[in-house]
This record gives sequence, C-alpha cells and structure tokens, in this order.
Amino acid sequence: MLDYMDVQGLLSDEERQVQSGARDFLEAEVQPDISDWWERGEFPRQLVPRLGEMGYLGANLPREYGAAGVDNVAYGLLMYELERIDSGLRSFASVQGALVMYPIHSYGSEEQKRAYLPEMAAGRSIGCFGLTEHEGGSDPGAMRTNARKDGESYVLNGTKMWITNGNIADVALVWAKDDEGDVRGFLVPTDTPGFTANEIKHKMSMRASVTSELVMEDCRVAASQMLPNVRGLRGPLSCLTQARYGIAWGALGALEAVYTDALDFSKTRSTFGRPIAGRQLVQTKLVDMLADHTKGLLLAWRLAVLKDQGKLAFSHVSLAKRENVRAALKAARTAREILGGSGIVLEHNAIRHMLNLETVDTYEGTHDIHTLILGRDITGENALE
Repeated sequence: MLDYMDVQGLLSDEERQVQSGARDFLEAEVQPDISDWWERGEFPRQLVPRLGEMGYLGANLPREYGAAGVDNVAYGLLMYELERIDSGLRSFASVQGALVMYPIHSYGSEEQKRAYLPEMAAGRSIGCFGLTEHEGGSDPGAMRTNARKDGESYVLNGTKMWITNGNIADVALVWAKDDEGDVRGFLVPTDTPGFTANEIKHKMSMRASVTSELVMEDCRVAASQMLPNVRGLRGPLSCLTQARYGIAWGALGALEAVYTDALDFSKTRSTFGRPIAGRQLVQTKLVDMLADHTKGLLLAWRLAVLKDQGKLAFSHVSLAKRENVRAALKAARTAREILGGSGIVLEHNAIRHMLNLETVDTYEGTHDIHTLILGRDITGENALE
C-alpha cells in the first residue's frame, strides 16, 4: 500500500494481514480483467460468491450473522483495496454491506437478521438500497414513494433512481413514506409483483457496476418486511454515513492506482533526451498527488479509530468524504495529464478511474452538500442561498 508516512505502523497485525490478503487476492483474480469488464459495461457477478467467501461483504458486522467481524480500520482497508482496482467493486461492497446489511442489523427484527444477513455475507443474496428519486437527489425529504397500509400488508408505489445493484439484487431496501408521512424502510424481494428494475445504459462512468431505476406499481409486501426499529430520515441517513465512511477509504485506493501509474510512466517516458520524471512540473504534480494521499490516509485512519471508539460524528465523515474523493478525482485528472496521449487508453488506469470518480464525487452527497453540512456544523447556521 502506498504509505509515505508509515500509517501501517499504526495498524495491528490483523489489520495489515487483511490489507495484504485483499491486495493479493484482487491482484490475482480481478485486476487482469477489470479494464475489459469496464469497457464492455459488465459487472463481474461471478465474483460475488468469492467476495463473500473472502469475508469482504459486511465485513465489520458481527460474526454471529455470518460476517467477518473485523474492526473499522480493517474494513476501511478492504474498501481501499477494492477501489484501487475499480470504484464499481467498492460500490458493490458498500451497497451490500453499508446500505443493506447495516440497516438490517441495526434496525431489523431478529427474524430479518437471521433470514438475510448470513445469505448476504456469503454472497448468495444481493441487495440494493432504494432512496434517491428522480426529482429528489440531495433532498431525500422530498421523496414521493409511498407505502399504504392495507391489512397485514403495505402497498408501495413510486420510483427510485441511480440505484447500484438494482438489476442483480434479490432484495431491495426501499425507503417510502407511510400513511402518517413517516419514512420507513421495507425489504422488498425483487420478484414481488409490481416491482421492476430498469438498467441504466450508456454510462461513461462506473461501467463495471450495475445502475438501475426501480419502479414500484402497487407492489405489495407483508408488514413483517418493514424494518421495525427506525422511523424517519434518521434511518436512511445513518446508512449513508456508513457508506460514506467506506468511500473515504476507497477513494484513496483509486488515488494510489493513478499515482503509481503516473509515477511509473514518468520514469520510462523520455522527451528531449531525458525522462519526464526529471521535469519540475511533473515532479510538482506527483508530489501534490502523494501529499493528498498521505493526508487522506491519516484522515481515514483517524476516522476509523473514532468509529471503533463510538465517537464518530456524521460531520467527521462528511469532511473525509469531501476531501478524499475530490483529492482522488484531482489526482486522476493529473495522472491523465502526465500520461499524455497514453492517458486515454484502458491499458493505463487513469481514464477509467477518472471517469469513475466523477460519479463517486457526486453520489453519497456531493462536494457542495458536504460543504454545507460542515458549514452548518461549525457555525450553527443554515447557509442561505
């Protein structure tokens, strides 16, 4: 792992083993094919059972439900290694673990936990998270999807947009407003009549990831499928905090990938009789990339420590997501510049990561949204337009 300030010296033996094991596995079984999958717009679904077997799905959840039970440093390192290969892989794992398994564990009934978590941890069942809507975007309180009580069932109507895993999911965690206007979460089997997933095509980002629109038309689910222990936006927003935590780590993996690519290229590419690594402007760019990675890694590590101590605030996560993703996107663009014409071909990492990171910078709260979250936190005032 790229580690200029020896952050690994702060890690336990188990955490270092998790990181090195994940790198070895992903280098051997995923890296050789990821560019081809990305170019074809294909998610490698055949990898899902292997990810489960390796313990990478919901890894920081308890072992009693089939998960690996690792601490949040090790979990972050897993997200780092997955995104070093491709943001689509980390996104799959984030949705499965942080956006579906986490709320089932935190807010579900014991029956729901026993039914879903072991299957999802093993990769035998796939989940998706239905919150974002066409017109809602960064304003989940404006959701229109509704759940009408009808006897011992709820009838769901509405549409969700930009849903990772939608067309490969076995169960969708759909957030909808009930008859009282409260937001509730429903575990909807995707073979339920009235549920449709429409895959979004023609993407130029996150191509090795499935992105979908979910449509529910009089979709009837049993009342027992509702998460019983959470009400209101606190439920889905707490899930987003978990996912953003993983993104803060994952983006640094992408940053390492593009930095290493650019550094290696600069040492072998010569102009006017010498390697471009000897040019001041190139060195400045490489140093900026390295500095951003180093600061981001220290920030992510501290975030993990706070999380394990139960001291993590959602504003802490906003700071890390905002800074680390934007730093990774900037680095990918810089790496593309250093690579010159070679930077636009998939034989190198830069263009694939750059395009993926455009999405990562947008989802789970845009850079501007996290700026407003932090601004409100430090001033106590809601920002005016």
